[in-house]
Amino acid sequence: MFNLLEIVGTMAFAMSGVLTAMDKKMDPFGVFIIAFVTAVGGGTLRDIMIGRTPVGWMMNLEYVYMIILGFVLAVLFRKKFDRLRTSLFLFDTIGLGVYTLTGLRKGIEIGLHPIICIALGTITACFGGVIRDILCNEIPVIFRKEIYATICILGGVLFFILKKIQLEDEIIYITTTLVVICIRLLAVKYKWHLPTLEHK
Repeated sequence: MFNLLEIVGTMAFAMSGVLTAMDKKMDPFGVFIIAFVTAVGGGTLRDIMIGRTPVGWMMNLEYVYMIILGFVLAVLFRKKFDRLRTSLFLFDTIGLGVYTLTGLRKGIEIGLHPIICIALGTITACFGGVIRDILCNEIPVIFRKEIYATICILGGVLFFILKKIQLEDEIIYITTTLVVICIRLLAVKYKWHLPTLEHK
């Protein structure tokens, strides 16, 4: 179940990268690079922080294959995505939910404190998108009003609550991922956001 979710998340983030790059009218190489860094950027930073080298995607080519597949599918069916922003948002949201869980799991595997595990989950989920947005000359979503990293933190807290009541791992994984996805969907629909800080 965990491996399946990772594959889904990798493809989803790769496709969100493709759609962002195509929106910026990049050439095929540029589109692929944006897809790649979106999919593995957060996980690469996480692995370096915990001293896990070579980083995950270098040790397991499944990640690379999924990125290539996501790239090809997004390019081939780009005309099917009649509302580019909606498609980008959907893929980005799926990736957010799955990669939050991935980061949490990596922290638990090496015995880190739950707070640090939640931080790793947030980094894994958010920083691929941060790199994507910077390379595409956008202000990263995480730094704007929209609730983004906060949702990952809430997902991490829920994960450990479910762990505490000793539910089966598969149920915890699916529930955490779906809750993160659902909260973001609701946050965008109902325009939930954190207040901005202004210097006056």
